[in-house]
Amino acid sequence: MNKVKSADQQSSRDVFYSSRLAAGLEIVVLFAVAVLIIGIGLSFVGEDLFARQLIIVAANMAMLMVVWLGLRLRRQSVVSLGLSLGFTGWRPVVTGFAKSVVVLVLALAGFMFGSMIMANITGIPQQADTSGYNYLQGNLPMLLVSLISIYVVSSFGEEVIYRGFLINRLEYLLGGGRRATWLAVVVSSLIFGFAHFGWGIVGVVQTTFMGLALAGSYLLFRRNLWVLVLAHVYLDTALIVPLYYA
Repeated sequence: MNKVKSADQQSSRDVFYSSRLAAGLEIVVLFAVAVLIIGIGLSFVGEDLFARQLIIVAANMAMLMVVWLGLRLRRQSVVSLGLSLGFTGWRPVVTGFAKSVVVLVLALAGFMFGSMIMANITGIPQQADTSGYNYLQGNLPMLLVSLISIYVVSSFGEEVIYRGFLINRLEYLLGGGRRATWLAVVVSSLIFGFAHFGWGIVGVVQTTFMGLALAGSYLLFRRNLWVLVLAHVYLDTALIVPLYYA
């Protein structure tokens, strides 16, 4: 009798975690955690630029934990997000690097397109506000520490969260099919853009279009998330290193 009851409970649990309600709750919890950490954290650290960046890092790490927990509850692995595991030969590695360069070009094109839009709106060239990284100027140890944390939290973490997780969950939440897929691409890119609110309205627009390019690449390359992670590494390096020399 207990075995039957246990089996029924397990079945109910599996049905819940495979439901649209569960997918919606995952998304809500994911961003609620981030908003809570950022809201509370920034109120404590004040104007300390490095401390403010640490709060963002903490929020992203918490979001990754939510994604991991969701996968565990669904009995899925990171492979379902596009993070294939295991070495399958050098040819996939070489082609993966080649594809990452293509993604880099597309992402840069999206970023520059966003810049052009803002320039046409305001009548003057616009740049994202990166003053939050002023602590990197001439500080090599801080640059190296920042690059390592950014590669983990931004290059890897943002691709897992905004492409691998969010696109798949939104697709399921929206009922599946081609229309749901492209709507998920647009919505995830808008959220990705607004997640960069610290860069100002220009940065939001730029990263929204960059997000569209990355999300489109995710579909183009059959949801191979490693390709996007590599491209994001190139982008973050190109963004952060010049700030050291500013």
